[in-house]
Amino acid sequence: MKIYVVYDSENGHTEMLAQSIAEGARTVEGAEVYIDHVSTADVYKLADMDAIIWGCPGHFGTISSGMKAWIDKLGYLWAQGKLIGKAGGVFSTTATIHGGLEATMLNLITPMLHQGMIVVGLPANLPENALYGSYYGVGVTTPVEASDGAAPTSLTENDLALGRALGKRVAGVAGKLAGNRNLVIEGY
Repeated sequence: MKIYVVYDSENGHTEMLAQSIAEGARTVEGAEVYIDHVSTADVYKLADMDAIIWGCPGHFGTISSGMKAWIDKLGYLWAQGKLIGKAGGVFSTTATIHGGLEATMLNLITPMLHQGMIVVGLPANLPENALYGSYYGVGVTTPVEASDGAAPTSLTENDLALGRALGKRVAGVAGKLAGNRNLVIEGY
């Protein structure tokens, strides 16, 4: 089963989260995980994937321009129904607590629904998520660096655990869906 993690990242925070998601997906038996920044991500790979997880920093409550431009290349896949029935997951980072994490994740989910994908979120029974409440995917707040060129502030262990949980959950669902691909594509 193939999983593609695609991310946009400017200061390294979203990339750290993407790496933890890929790490979690790799824990599922049979998972073959690919990870790319949107600048090098290949939309032509998507048709061969069983799951796609994409994420970006939130920019004023919506998708970053790099991720939006990449998603806008998926029209031919929509026209041919190539992503119908595939598992999908989303993630986002913002610099402030009320910086638009949920709005950004909902904006990332919308194209997945248009593609006919099955969106996988995180349940509240995960210890790391019980109080955080990141049900749409993984959304974490990361502080802004004090100066240009400063190393990115590390995500907390809880943030990384949420990433690993999302990767594992999406990969697990993708494995189940892959075995029933014909039923999913036909609309059942």
